[in-house]
Amino acid sequence: MKKIVLIIILSFALCPLRYALCAEEDNLSPKDMVVRAWEAWGAKDYDKTFYWTAKCIELYSEEAKKEQASLTGLPATDAMDRYETLNAVGTSFFIQGEVYLVQDKIEEAKKVFNTAIQEYGYAQNWDPRGWYWSVKEKSQASIEKLEGKVETAIGEGLKPSTTLKKKLKTTIVLYDAGKEDIIDYKKYGHFKNIGTDKYTYVVKDQEGLSQAAGEGIYPNTSGVNWDPNYRKVKSEGRLEGSHWDFVNTDDLEANFYKWTNAPEPQGVRMFYTGLSMEKSGLLKHAEKAYYSIVVFFPKSVGWTYFHTPWYIAQVACDRIDFLLRHHPELEMEITGVKVKVENGFDNDIGNDRFIVTPGEIRKLGFFDKIKSSLFKGKKTKTGKVIKQAGDGRVDLVKYENGQWQLRVEGKPYMVKGIAYSLTKIGQSPDEGTLDDWMLADYDNNGKIDGPYDSWVDKNWNNIQDPDEKPVGDFQLLKEMGCNTMRIYHHASNKELLRDLYKRFGIMVIMGDLLGAYTVGSGASWYEGTDYLNPEHRKNMTESARKMVEEFKDEPYVLFWMLGNENNYGVANNAKKNPEAYYSFVNETAKMIKSIDRDHPVAVSNGDLLFLDIFSKLTPDVDIYGSNAYRGKYGFGKSSFWERAKDTCDKPIIVTEYGCPAYMEYKTNKEAEDTQAEYLKNNWEDIEYNSAGYLGTGNAIGGMLFEWLDEWWKAYEPFQHDSKKNWSGPFPDGWNYEEWLGISGQGDGTASPFLRQLRKAYFTYKEIWNR
Repeated sequence: MKKIVLIIILSFALCPLRYALCAEEDNLSPKDMVVRAWEAWGAKDYDKTFYWTAKCIELYSEEAKKEQASLTGLPATDAMDRYETLNAVGTSFFIQGEVYLVQDKIEEAKKVFNTAIQEYGYAQNWDPRGWYWSVKEKSQASIEKLEGKVETAIGEGLKPSTTLKKKLKTTIVLYDAGKEDIIDYKKYGHFKNIGTDKYTYVVKDQEGLSQAAGEGIYPNTSGVNWDPNYRKVKSEGRLEGSHWDFVNTDDLEANFYKWTNAPEPQGVRMFYTGLSMEKSGLLKHAEKAYYSIVVFFPKSVGWTYFHTPWYIAQVACDRIDFLLRHHPELEMEITGVKVKVENGFDNDIGNDRFIVTPGEIRKLGFFDKIKSSLFKGKKTKTGKVIKQAGDGRVDLVKYENGQWQLRVEGKPYMVKGIAYSLTKIGQSPDEGTLDDWMLADYDNNGKIDGPYDSWVDKNWNNIQDPDEKPVGDFQLLKEMGCNTMRIYHHASNKELLRDLYKRFGIMVIMGDLLGAYTVGSGASWYEGTDYLNPEHRKNMTESARKMVEEFKDEPYVLFWMLGNENNYGVANNAKKNPEAYYSFVNETAKMIKSIDRDHPVAVSNGDLLFLDIFSKLTPDVDIYGSNAYRGKYGFGKSSFWERAKDTCDKPIIVTEYGCPAYMEYKTNKEAEDTQAEYLKNNWEDIEYNSAGYLGTGNAIGGMLFEWLDEWWKAYEPFQHDSKKNWSGPFPDGWNYEEWLGISGQGDGTASPFLRQLRKAYFTYKEIWNR
C-alpha cells in the first residue's frame, strides 16, 4: 500500500515536469527536432536520436510529402525556408539510417535510406560548414557503401571525362562595337556631387552616348535586338532557361544575349554582360561594360550564395584594374576611381552609404607607355620604418609610405604558406574516425607517414613503381618553395615540427580555434560557443594559454592565430554578437602578450565581414587574417585590399584561398590547368599588394588551401565526391570541397602515401622559388 501511495505521489510530483516537457515539444519546429536528433547522434545517444527523428516523422511526414509533390527539382538556396518540413523529415530518415549502420542493422538501414530517396528525394540538410546537401544523394552513397559499390563511385569521381557532355562553344562577334573604345562621358552629360553619397551622372545626349558605347553597354542595352545574330541564336532555342544558368557556359553568344535582357538590376546585368565579353576576348568592350557600372550604377548590390551583400561597382573596378595591368596592349589606365561603402561590413544593406568618385579611364600617352614599360614589375621605395609592432624575434614594421612588412630576426619574411591536413581515405571527423596525422605510422617503420613516407605517383597509375621512392611531404613542400605551414589548433608532436623547421626550413603559424566548431569552449555543437558565457570564455582562455605556454619557446613558431572564420557563426554566436566575440579576441591577445613577447597575434576571419567592428575592438591584435575565396582575378584592389586598408591599419594575411581541381563537364587536364591559373593569379595579387610593390602594401602573405584532397568533406569518406557544395567565384561557379588539394590521392587505394601532384604544384614551385 505504501508503495502504491508513493508511486501516486511521485506521479503527481512529476506532472509539472512532464507537462513542461510536453509544452516544450509542442513548441518545437521540425527543424528544431532535427537539431535535437543531430545532437543526440553526436553524443551517441541512439535512443534519443530515434525518439526525435520518429517524432518528426510522425508529426510532419504528410506535410513533407505535399512539399515534395510541389517540386520538380531541388529548391534554390534562397527558397529553402519554404521547405523546412520536407528537409526535416527527409533528414530524419537519413539520420535513422546512419544509426542503423552503426548498429549493424543493415536491412533496416537500407529501408530508411530508400524511403528518404523515394519519398523525400528533394529534401536537403543544412551543413553548419556553410551549405546544403541532398539527402537523396547521401542516402544513395550510404547504400552503395553497404552493397560494396564504393570502388565504382570512386572511379566516377576521379574521371570527370566519363560524364562529359557536349557543350556548344562560341565567341561573340559584335554587330555594333560602338564608336569609342574609351567613352568620354563628359561629352554626353555631366557628373554631379562627386565624392559624396549624392553622386549621379546626368545624360544630356543619350543617342550619342549609345552610339559611343555599342550594343549591350548601357544605355544601349536594347541594341542587341537589332543584331541579326541575336535573332538567329534566339530562333535556335539557345536562350531558353534561367539567365543564371548561362553565367558559366561556353556558349558565350547565348550568354551575352541572355544577360543583356536579363530581369535583374542594371548593375548586375552589366557585370555579367561584361564578363561574357571578357571571356570572349572583347576586352575593350568588357572594360566599357564594367566602367558603366561605376558611372551609372555605383550603388548596385547583388547577393552571394550565402546571402551576403556583393558590391558590384567595387568588383567592377577590380576587374578593370586586373585587365589593364595584365593587358598592357590595351594602353589604358584607370585613375581616381573610388567607391566607398560606409557601414558595408555587415549583411544589412539598409544602413549602407555610398561615397562615389568615378575617376576616369584614359588612353596612355607616349611618355606614359615608356614609364609603364620601365616600371612594370618594379618595386617602389618604402622609406623609413615609422612604427613597429612587437619587439621580439618576429615583428611587424610599418614604413613611411604606409606599407607593412613581417620580419623574422630583422629580415623581411613573406608568408608562402599552405594548409596541411593529411586525411587517410575512409576516415572522417564526422564519424569520429580521423587519426592524428602528426602521429600516424600505418606502415610501422618508426616514421610519420605523410611527412616522410609519401611518394609521387609520376605516371598516375595508382601503383608504386620501382622508381617512385618515398620522398615525404615535407621535402615536396620545401622543393615547392613553401616556408610556412598553418596548424589550426595546437599540435601533438613537437619533435616533428622541430624537424620541419630545422631540416626543411618551414615555420608554423600555431592556431587556437577559440571556440570555432565549439573546439576549446566545452559547448555542444548545436548549442554553440557563446562568447558571453563565463564557462565557455574560461575554457577558451585556458586553451589559448596552454598553447602559448607549451609552444612559445619553439623555434618554428612564426605567430599565433586565433579562430577560423568564427564570424560566420558556425556553431557559435559571433555572427549574432560580433562585439562580444571581438572583445574576447582582444582579451585573449592581451593575455598571450603577457606571456610571450616574441610572436605577434593574428585572427583568422571570414573575408571582411565585421572588419569595422574588429578594427575598433582589437587594438592588441597585430595581424588581420582573412579566409577569402574571391575568384581567379585575385582578391580585388578596390573591394579587398584598399577597403581593408581604409578601415583597419593592420597588415593582412590571406589565411585561406583555394580552387578545386574539378569542373563539371571538363577533363581532368582542363580542370587542373584552370586551377593552376586561378591560384597563380591569387598569389601574384598577394605579392603585388605586399611591401615594396605598387599595390596597397598591406599584404604579408597567404596560406594556400590546401595540400591534399580530403575525401570526407561531402560525408562519404570512401568516395571522392564530385558533387557541388556551394556556389561561388570558382571556374564553373561551384566549389567542390573534396578537390581543393594541389595534390591528389589517386583512387584512394594507396592512402595515405600516394601523391599525384597537380599542375598547380609545379606552377607554385616556379613562382615561389623566383
